[in-house]
Amino acid sequence: MNQLSISLLPRIVTILGKVLEWITISLMVLLTFVVISAVIARLSGQSFSWYDEVAAIMLAWITYYGSALAALHRRHIGFDTVLLAMPVKARLAALLAGEAIVLIFFVLMARAGLQVLEVLEGDTLISLTWVPVQFTQSIIPIGAILFILCQLLSLPNYWKVTAAGVSLEHAEIEEEVEAEMIKNKDRN
Repeated sequence: MNQLSISLLPRIVTILGKVLEWITISLMVLLTFVVISAVIARLSGQSFSWYDEVAAIMLAWITYYGSALAALHRRHIGFDTVLLAMPVKARLAALLAGEAIVLIFFVLMARAGLQVLEVLEGDTLISLTWVPVQFTQSIIPIGAILFILCQLLSLPNYWKVTAAGVSLEHAEIEEEVEAEMIKNKDRN
């Protein structure tokens, strides 16, 4: 069973990553469409009353889904150079402490988000009175839960590379430098 769970984890990460990518990209395309439509409407003298409110909500949704996707791939801002400078046991203890702090924060955020939804019961958007504010703000607990899930799913691989003393940030930077060098080589 342990072997099954090890082989299943990368598939789950891949599927969740694709789902989060599609949600984020779809929201970005939809936001682009809303913004362009609003600009065209304003230029033609027919301004939308709902544009600002909807665009702000969509931007928040993109942020939450995108941050979960970044957590899944461990692409949030960090400084693993300090972590990797520590002895292995201290490094892994610090990694666990950091993960615990992040997870506790997002558990509290999910709980607070659910409490906010209770408070907002019955409220609707100002410009679109048929849209419940609970729906628009549901992204707070959903995003927090997704972030927790993504952190936990990416933890085994992060544990492995950190224990080995490999920097995810340096590897990413090296990949970018190598890609630029190949691009520049083709230009010459």
